[in-house]
Amino acid sequence: MTTPTPEIEVLPVGSEDDVVRIRQAVRRHAVALGFGLVDQTKLVTAASELARNVLVHGLGGQVRLEPLPVPISGARPGLKPGLRMVFEDQGPGIPDLDRALQEGFTTGNGLGLGLSGSRRLMNEFSVESRLGETRITVIKWKA
Repeated sequence: MTTPTPEIEVLPVGSEDDVVRIRQAVRRHAVALGFGLVDQTKLVTAASELARNVLVHGLGGQVRLEPLPVPISGARPGLKPGLRMVFEDQGPGIPDLDRALQEGFTTGNGLGLGLSGSRRLMNEFSVESRLGETRITVIKWKA
């Protein structure tokens, strides 16, 4: 029996409880898309780090989870599944994006692995940030 692919889901990021709910939703999507345990863990870890950044630095916002089928051609044509996660806030923005993406850089009490670690865990990573709006988009493709 196959698990149905979840639809696009938009979740608020306004509390630590929301971060837990986001982790659970990402796990549901990853399982439904057929990701293995290691990639499920990478997705959940990145989602947790990025949601926490939205909560702490962006003063809250939202995350959009989008299951992605991508056509594959060649010897085994079909669809390659993936999960796109878009984290958005209306906070102060990231003043020095290059520095913020450096491993070990932190403006808080953490280890400074949130952005750089999430970038390493995902296949695609992009950040758009200016005063009043930050959007981080990550994609993990099923191997």
